[in-house]
Amino acid sequence: MTDTLRIVLAQANPTVGDVVGNMALARQLRAEAQTMGADLVVFPELFLIGYPPEDLVLKQAFQNDAIKAAQTLATETADNGPAMLISTCWREGGKLYNSALLLDQGKVQAARHKHDLPNYGVFDEKRLFAQGPLPGPINFRGVRLGVPICEDIWKPDVVECLEETGAEIIIVPNASPYEVDKSDVRLNHVVSRVSECGLPMIYLNQVGAQDELVFDGGSFVLNADRTVAIHMPEFESALTMTEWQRGDDGWVCAKGQDVPPRSRLEGIYRACMLGLRDYVNKNGFPGVVLGMSGGIDSALSAAMAVDALGPDRVWCVMLPSKYTGQESLDDAAEASRMMGAKLDTVSIAESVDALEGALGDVFAEKQPDITEENIQSRARGLLLMAISNKFGHMLLTTGNKSEMSVGYATIYGDMAGGYSVLKDLYKMTVFALSDWRNKHRPSDGLGPDGPVMPQNIITKPPSAELRPDQKDEDSLPPYEVLDDILESLIEKEMAFEDILARGHDPATVKRIEHLLYIAEYKRRQAPPGVKITSRSFGRDRRYPITNRFRDAV
Repeated sequence: MTDTLRIVLAQANPTVGDVVGNMALARQLRAEAQTMGADLVVFPELFLIGYPPEDLVLKQAFQNDAIKAAQTLATETADNGPAMLISTCWREGGKLYNSALLLDQGKVQAARHKHDLPNYGVFDEKRLFAQGPLPGPINFRGVRLGVPICEDIWKPDVVECLEETGAEIIIVPNASPYEVDKSDVRLNHVVSRVSECGLPMIYLNQVGAQDELVFDGGSFVLNADRTVAIHMPEFESALTMTEWQRGDDGWVCAKGQDVPPRSRLEGIYRACMLGLRDYVNKNGFPGVVLGMSGGIDSALSAAMAVDALGPDRVWCVMLPSKYTGQESLDDAAEASRMMGAKLDTVSIAESVDALEGALGDVFAEKQPDITEENIQSRARGLLLMAISNKFGHMLLTTGNKSEMSVGYATIYGDMAGGYSVLKDLYKMTVFALSDWRNKHRPSDGLGPDGPVMPQNIITKPPSAELRPDQKDEDSLPPYEVLDDILESLIEKEMAFEDILARGHDPATVKRIEHLLYIAEYKRRQAPPGVKITSRSFGRDRRYPITNRFRDAV
């Protein structure tokens, strides 16, 4: 039995499916932990296979590779270095589990299986894994460690069982996706569990991104008296030592690293950066290309790309039409210069004339309408995709959540692309983030210090510039009104009368609700994008395309 324990927390960034790469990263982090004098190094949930694995984990060959990797790592712990608490898929009794394994002294010494499998929002673990039994503690060198996995601590049962069966320290491997204000929710759950069981708790979260999901790290340790002993950085990989001492009242973690949480706007910006960076890098793209219109959405998308990837990997293309004003041309050029990104200009005028000419006979008896506007947008999409195909840069889509909610986007036009960094950001948040970035540079940003776009881009009225003197508010309510209605309908699922009670016009609410429902088919064909809110399109909010329901007063 020992009265001291040195546990290193590996807040690290695995890649889904890359068992060999994740195993190599685990080896590297263990070696670093050994130089720090660690007894044990802990990794986030499903570290060896990456989270979320989705249906990949149902593939037998993948399971075999993951299990073999864990067994190989186990044999390597015979070197008298630190033990590893590592999470992976694991087969036992003909069932597949989401498991945490203790690797020590050359063997898999113990396995604990996730009991509470989440099946809501972005999670669908019940289709992938068997439910583990209520766990007992693991004996590690005379210390009884409770190892619930992520969702297991969101309700009292698992931690209560561990406390009743003699656990002394609770260690929780997590892969908890980022949402606005999620860090407070996590802390509140941990405080509740610690208050109930009277035991200290390590909350270790993954960092990095997988498709739409961003994992923001921010791992922490709470002592039994609910004081925070350790708080690790958000949105960054980190390897942190925690030092433990057994006293008369149980184990206590010494005060150590304490990195304060980011502000709300910085957290959102960093989440977008990390989501885009990992999507581009993990999928092997050399960089991104995007349409630079001179408007705020493309400017913010470009700024995030520059901060995520560096200016040399961001290619801006201005695609003017006969309706594009000189102000937009100037703003696009100046923003690209301020960011240090390459800017090319490719006119769509000849392409649009050719397309309208080809359709001239078919459209002969029809007046110009939104069809001609959409032709412009689709010409831009075609040209940008051609550049993407020729040079390999991923096309970055620049639409925001307000526009996608009401269908204010052209399918096969400005919706074209491989990823959308603003997909879950309402327009008012786009304004706020643009202003924030002009005043602050994120600490891990690869872009320049100082402003990255002219102030005029933030203050001028938004316009798609698809017809003369067009403004967004010609066909939409002011964005502060639109966004409040949309958030009420989407994030809060509020009833019609409750939205009216917020001071909104009944006809406007009805119209926005109708536009929201009929645009579902567009959103189903939209590229993936960073999840920021609790109800992102695609993974969280899953509405039918064919839908005749409308909320009646």
